[in-house]
Amino acid sequence: MCGIAGMIGREDEIITAEQVRRMTDAIVHRGPDDEGIRAHGNVGLGMRRLSIIDLSGGHQPIFNEDRTVSVVFNGEIYNFPFLREELIARGHKFCTHCDTEVIVHLYEEMGADCIQKLRGMFAIALYDEKCKSLLLARDRLGKKPLYYALRDGRFYFGSEIKALMAVAPDLAEVDPEGILQFFYFGYVTDPYSAFKSIRKLPPGHLAEYASGEIKVRQYWDVPQYGATDPGSDEACLEEMERRLEEAVRIRLISDVPLGAMLSGGVDSSIVVALMARCSSAAVKTFSIGFEKADFNEAEYARLVAERFQTDHHELIVDPDIVATLNQLTAMMEEPFGDSSMIPTYYVSRLARENVTVALSGDGGDELFAGYDRYIVNWKRRHYDFIPPAVGALYRNHLYGRLPSHLKGRKFAWNITLPSRDRYLDGISFLPALHREKSLFSREFAEMARTLTDPFEQFEHYYDHAPATDQLSRLMYLDTKTYLTADILTKVDRMSMATSLEARCPILDHEFVEWAAGLPLKYKFRDGTRKYMFKKLAERLGIPPALLHRRKQGFSLPLVHWMRKELKDGLLGILLEPRTLQRGYFEPQAIRTVMNEHVQGTRDRAGVLWMLLIFELWHRNFLEAGGAGRDRGASEVGSVETASNTAMALGNTRLQSGPAKGVQ
Repeated sequence: MCGIAGMIGREDEIITAEQVRRMTDAIVHRGPDDEGIRAHGNVGLGMRRLSIIDLSGGHQPIFNEDRTVSVVFNGEIYNFPFLREELIARGHKFCTHCDTEVIVHLYEEMGADCIQKLRGMFAIALYDEKCKSLLLARDRLGKKPLYYALRDGRFYFGSEIKALMAVAPDLAEVDPEGILQFFYFGYVTDPYSAFKSIRKLPPGHLAEYASGEIKVRQYWDVPQYGATDPGSDEACLEEMERRLEEAVRIRLISDVPLGAMLSGGVDSSIVVALMARCSSAAVKTFSIGFEKADFNEAEYARLVAERFQTDHHELIVDPDIVATLNQLTAMMEEPFGDSSMIPTYYVSRLARENVTVALSGDGGDELFAGYDRYIVNWKRRHYDFIPPAVGALYRNHLYGRLPSHLKGRKFAWNITLPSRDRYLDGISFLPALHREKSLFSREFAEMARTLTDPFEQFEHYYDHAPATDQLSRLMYLDTKTYLTADILTKVDRMSMATSLEARCPILDHEFVEWAAGLPLKYKFRDGTRKYMFKKLAERLGIPPALLHRRKQGFSLPLVHWMRKELKDGLLGILLEPRTLQRGYFEPQAIRTVMNEHVQGTRDRAGVLWMLLIFELWHRNFLEAGGAGRDRGASEVGSVETASNTAMALGNTRLQSGPAKGVQ
């Protein structure tokens, strides 16, 4: 596991090692064990290494035999022993025992198509001296991030945005498209970012840069849903167990201590059960809980730990929420609204005190229809009888005239939509072009109408999904958006903030392909989500108490925090002139939302959380100079100490943002 960064200058330009080092210094938390830099002519490659395999011999960049091909790499290639033997048989000479070296030799054999052979999680930057070309590649599901930018004849790339801005601070020009996506979904989807010139390489894509031009193409996608029926429940169960056990086993390869993050849910419990089967020693497991009983899953994690006799570590967290939010909003680089980043950070920090690698249970909900919202959408199919004209009349003419506090107002908006749009509305937070227009300023609303509707990308994924039934279309949609831009982004950033490598066996691409091919009856049956996955849990001996309880996940007591700990602290910044003058929101609308929540007349915790995260991102990343320098786990950005006068990084860039007067 590493962080990578680099740049290619203009043809007659010299890139120095010092320039590349500034990029890698910005992401030192991703790889505290080693640094590698190559600056030659107009090309610079750099990396920060977290040593996992071949601790003494995996220094990067790594070259082919004649040093015409060089690579920096973030991730793990789990099938590298097989590939290595195959390449040796074809005459290639290896200098190390690490997985990175197979990439350069495989590239010599296959060119860019070599990415198809890799099984693992990765972000790759490979430079071909003979062709004067750079190849970027990102793993199939998006476990490892990769950003790039082309500006003034220079090409930049890196594992995090701050690496690019370390040498090109003028890239910090806020992109209204990305901001609008955050308001809608709580994250910024690929290929967008929060900055105009910076793009994310989408999962399952590669990019080739040569002669000043970049070409991006897709090399993988989820295959056809429901195409392969195992024939029976028992056959499905046996094949599922065999495939997932293999995915877990190959992820136990490590030269450093390894464990698992155990939430007390079905998915992480299955992973721990299979780890225990494959391991000769007790599995190290890590769980956190909160003092409020309604949000504490530690007891369920404890049941699993006892059942599989793990070396269990548990921490009950009473976080300093103000300090933690300031820290994490500085580290995330883009506004990010998933509050479960807080427990993910704490469990990663707990794990890192004992191990360097931890397996997680992410991916089960997208593969086996585990989300509550699938049930909600399924139940609301009964409203399909509502004529489209009636729905349009309500949404376009009646909705805006009804009091905002009227119970059922938003529910009626949702059920009058067509089925697909009903789901999209249900997963959106602050859809500025749709049902939440009143929250935003007139200037922002006018600007937003000139942008691409954020729903369009989601509609495209749904409409072009490789599936015939609606639920499979929704799972595909979530795999392409929520899984990548929210879940895996959160896991990568929070684990890397603590220099911990997280591995996700359920998202092994071969297992994903097989699971996608299962007919829907194995995933959702008689209203039961994750039907066959829960059968696997039963088969593995996971305590029944875990299997049929209400799905919780890493949820937080937001309502309580917004009315208690945050009421007199951070929430107050939402009404400060500095916040309101940015021009995004109507001041009176913000006051109304805050009053409704604090007085208990309405639960507005979700809205307030989004607004708070957005403002803290402005202060702790943009205005506090977060771009261009590392603000890892050891440094806490403070609202109180952040300069009231935005630095050039924030002030001058944001003027091109959403509204006149934004600062």
